[in-house]
Amino acid sequence: MNCNNWSRLGLTTIFVLASITALAQVPADVRLRGTLSDYTPASVGGPWEVRGQWSLLLRGASGVADFSAALTMGRSDLGVMVNGGGDLNSATARNAHTHHITVNNGTLTPLANGFRVTGTANITGNGNFPPPFGGASTLQIDVTGGNSVTLSNIKLTFGGNATTHFGTNPISGVVRNSN
Repeated sequence: MNCNNWSRLGLTTIFVLASITALAQVPADVRLRGTLSDYTPASVGGPWEVRGQWSLLLRGASGVADFSAALTMGRSDLGVMVNGGGDLNSATARNAHTHHITVNNGTLTPLANGFRVTGTANITGNGNFPPPFGGASTLQIDVTGGNSVTLSNIKLTFGGNATTHFGTNPISGVVRNSN
């Protein structure tokens, strides 16, 4: 090989290595999953027991995230006594129902001990959109941790029409795993 071929080979090798290094610097998507398990306040027809699974996709270095949750809700014993007619054995008094919640392209903001995602919430009620409380709602999702488990907790805080059903207090849950 002459000197020109060695130069071309060297430049090509440098270009390929630089490209691989640049690609390696782009953060990969991160998926978090977990469960929600909490109660709403009595002031929204409850207290309701809120239970379900959630998933959150942080899309690399894009600054956006996608969230989804599948929840079941039913009046707690106190909810039946206060807002459901008082018969603890009545399925009607428990008023069990479901919600699917998504936020697409939510804005990602760092917090001192985690991060926050905010965006427009798409919420169904028993598979129907809009749910009985209306469609225009926002959702703030805070994922935080402590000194032992970096990302361990999640809190959902609804805004807009959803506050008439879920309340303004955060709904708490746990981060089970990532990726």
